Amino acid sequence: MNIEVVKSKIHRVRITGSDLNYIGSITIDEDLMDAANIIEGEKVHIVNINNGERFITYAIRGERKSGDIVLNGPAARKVAKDDIIIIIAYATLEFEEAKLFKPAIVFPNEKDNSLT
Repeated sequence: MNIEVVKSKIHRVRITGSDLNYIGSITIDEDLMDAANIIEGEKVHIVNINNGERFITYAIRGERKSGDIVLNGPAARKVAKDDIIIIIAYATLEFEEAKLFKPAIVFPNEKDNSLT
């Protein structure tokens, strides 16, 4: 039996911008992606703390050390600059493997999205 578990989580980061006219996705500072073990193109779930919106998109690399968290395409309508969100990625694992699995969970500084 396989089950889906949290693989990666970037907990409480601040939206730095949005671009409605971009094709889609969420731009994430590459340092945050590395720390959370998220790769470019990976499916991610977004939870907006400010308005309760939940939606799915995919990750693209932002400039390293920029603090960028930018929602692109239609998802840009679901956030406002300075909203706080949680970014979650899941993995499908065998049941016994899932019991031992430890997700990568990152708690950035909410003011500037840095890891310090």
